[in-house]
Amino acid sequence: MSTQDVVNAGGDALAARKPTGNGVFSTVADYLRGPWCIAIYTWREGIRKKTLMGFLILSLLVIFGSTFLSAFLDPSAESDMELKLIKDICVTTISIFGVLITIFISASVVPNESENKVIYTVLSKPVRRVQYLLGKFLGVQFIIIVNLALMGGLFFIALYLRQWVLPTLLLWSILLTYFEFLIISAFTFAISCAATSSVLPTIGGLFIYITGTLTEYLKDVEVRSGQSGEFFDEMIGWLAYGLRNVLPNLQHFSLKMQILDRAPNDPPTDVLIPHLMAYGLIYAVSGFIMAYLIFRRKEL
Repeated sequence: MSTQDVVNAGGDALAARKPTGNGVFSTVADYLRGPWCIAIYTWREGIRKKTLMGFLILSLLVIFGSTFLSAFLDPSAESDMELKLIKDICVTTISIFGVLITIFISASVVPNESENKVIYTVLSKPVRRVQYLLGKFLGVQFIIIVNLALMGGLFFIALYLRQWVLPTLLLWSILLTYFEFLIISAFTFAISCAATSSVLPTIGGLFIYITGTLTEYLKDVEVRSGQSGEFFDEMIGWLAYGLRNVLPNLQHFSLKMQILDRAPNDPPTDVLIPHLMAYGLIYAVSGFIMAYLIFRRKEL
């Protein structure tokens, strides 16, 4: 973020504190104008990051290149196995690179501004800390949504051109994938508010992702650890029990097997999408509240 951008964001935030009308809606609009300006500048800053662009370009190349695999695997015909392989590569690419982008941007947006002293310039304006955090968090979500839309859109086009059927199941998968990334982003963002560099939040984000995808296995660890009766094994069982009940179960958001095995326009089964969206929002709000509680005690 350039100095001029900081001044503009601060000026817009200052204008947001001045009443522009009467009524509750006007007051809310005035309050949110500052975070909105910060979110836009955060998004502009994020899309300029070379590491972020490298992840995105590499993921798009993998998705684009996977569509030509059938030409090398079977020159005469296109089989279901080859199509499943292409789907598997594309879904895995979106998941892996999407998580890397989510963790990278969520872990670096606040520590980088603290290190560059930009945060002091912004907070010297009449911008509350909660407004600053809200703007940063919204900006991170804009970046995640744009990157996910690009990767998912290319995969959508590739599937449609191969089967000439609208892959609506993929759209549901992308929607649930965003809420998975939203949870990871919220807690990585919370850790970044307590850190002075992006290293610790990155490690924390990877831990949340890995343990969140292995939540079902924690139940097996909990059951097996209580069979020996030894204190160390029981302690591992307590730890597994605590992690299983605190951490989100990210496997709920995966429709990978349905995309591989079912028709592209079939509706998703065995999932309640509104419940999963509410599930993701609850964890995201909890992560943001945690970020604010940490950030408001930080000396700046």
